[in-house]
Amino acid sequence: MIKVEVGLNHFLVVSVALFSLGLYGVVTRKNAVMVLMGVELILNSANINFVAFSKFGNFGIDGQLYALFVIILAAAEAAIALAIVLNIYKRFANVNVDEINNLKE
Repeated sequence: MIKVEVGLNHFLVVSVALFSLGLYGVVTRKNAVMVLMGVELILNSANINFVAFSKFGNFGIDGQLYALFVIILAAAEAAIALAIVLNIYKRFANVNVDEINNLKE
């Protein structure tokens, strides 16, 4: 039986993959909900880094506390952003971010 140790590099690779997918989602998607999902992926990649450096570095529990703080901020951000998206959909019947350019009216 082969025993594989999961090291810091494994966490960093997963984090980079999540960050890349999130950035791709934010840049290429027109739907506001999909953009929010991309932002959530980026925040989760940051959380993986916080926890990984907390485990493999000598940072104690600080990384996990920062990750918990980021999770709380992400939940609040998602709630507020979804409320904004719902109001935009209610007014314009569309949530494409490039087509809604008359919010200043």
